[in-house]
Amino acid sequence: MPSPIHIHPENPKLFEFRGKPLVLVTATEHYGAVMNRPFNFEKYLADAAEKGITLTRLFMLFRELQTPINPYSTCKPETPDYIAPFARTGPGRALDHELKFDLDRPNPEFYARLHRFLTLASEYGIIVEVVLFSNSYSPEVWSLNPLNTKNNVNDVEEIEWPDYLSQRHAKLFAHQLAHLTKIVTETNRYDNVIYEICNEPGGNAPGDNRPSCDEVNKWLTTMISTIHQIETDLPNQHLIAGQEAFSYVPWEQSSDHSFQTLGYDIVNMHPLPETTYNGRSYNLGQFMSKQLALRALQEYCLATYDEPKPLNQDEDNIASQYKDVEAWTIHRKRAWVTLLSGAHYDYIDFSITIYSETGTAQSQQAIRGWMKHLSTFIHSFDLERARPLTAVIEQTPPFVLGAAFGVPNEDFCVYLADERELPAARDLPDGQEGNPEAGFPITGTVVLNLPETTYQASCFDPKSGLYSPATTIHGGQRTRVTLPSFVHDIAIRFRRALA
Repeated sequence: MPSPIHIHPENPKLFEFRGKPLVLVTATEHYGAVMNRPFNFEKYLADAAEKGITLTRLFMLFRELQTPINPYSTCKPETPDYIAPFARTGPGRALDHELKFDLDRPNPEFYARLHRFLTLASEYGIIVEVVLFSNSYSPEVWSLNPLNTKNNVNDVEEIEWPDYLSQRHAKLFAHQLAHLTKIVTETNRYDNVIYEICNEPGGNAPGDNRPSCDEVNKWLTTMISTIHQIETDLPNQHLIAGQEAFSYVPWEQSSDHSFQTLGYDIVNMHPLPETTYNGRSYNLGQFMSKQLALRALQEYCLATYDEPKPLNQDEDNIASQYKDVEAWTIHRKRAWVTLLSGAHYDYIDFSITIYSETGTAQSQQAIRGWMKHLSTFIHSFDLERARPLTAVIEQTPPFVLGAAFGVPNEDFCVYLADERELPAARDLPDGQEGNPEAGFPITGTVVLNLPETTYQASCFDPKSGLYSPATTIHGGQRTRVTLPSFVHDIAIRFRRALA
């Protein structure tokens, strides 16, 4: 078997998989494809492969509480349909009124389904981020977890939910290690797997004697080293992704330790306000707000670009609740800006549910088709040598954000996006309001600093995936390129003309 996906030896911001460079880009289901019995993941994976999607994310243990926001998420299964890694044996009933779990007895159905999923994803060449643990968020969500003592027969300590991400309780911690060991051992054979230790780890939760961020980070470090120890004696060694603990009080999602001191190979960040790096705060957008926040997103990706670890903007939920063209357009633009700023991108496509495994007719035409165009476009570059080109764009039309990416002087693109917030955007910072002209046609000129050579330039439409006929452009400092009228975004591909 080829070696598992790994960091590209010539470009630490990129992956190499089966001998080829790879960017992670996805509009994924909500991570419950294995745990939710009615979900037909064969349909989901087939469509993902057809769309050029290169990543899917898979929760191993976390089961989310059903809420008015996206009640049909795959990680919110109905109780009879929840497939856990542990067998339900009783005696007694768990808090969901089904039989209690025995944490010492693996559930054959779960592992059979997990192996079918990973095998099929491997055949399609899709990377699977296997997520071992998750924040528990609240007593209500903790009540669904098999490791809650009220849900199992194993005499685990009774705890408050924030303690779950710590080593305070010996029996609970031993079962966490056993769960991690079982999953890593079972999945070691696959070359298309990366591990994430914990989804959204948090410290400094409200209340007395809660685990600090440092304490949660020590728990994360132990889990990272445990994976390394387990895989020392196994055929394969896999990449480990994650982030440091965010702080509930005061709220901050720091990333310095994630990049610099914790033993992650990949840094996963969930775009949120008060995301900090190197003493600066970036407002990457409020959860489910329909905010665009393109400039802050670009600035954060570029600020961390010199860190020798890939950055994955993991689980972008800025507008995923809204299954409409406005929301999908927001995510299209955020995906383009993220990738062209040297990072990777994961958007949860909430149009995918247990009885709609490929989304809807509307999402197929919109976000799912658009992600296919983006994946095809980004993978058409010589990615080993491509990088963000921050000095190329000198001036754009008003209200337009620009991003340039590619191989300097050979093959590169300039992406231009209307960065005005839509009127539907909620809770904008600093008293900002949405702009009623957002999404109106844009015309004008972009000023570029190019080498003195000749290029063939074609416009690329992120919505249709089509190129315009090429025109000849002579480069130089302050080269002016007249733009065709466009709505929301456009890309221009420059290829050096042959002598």
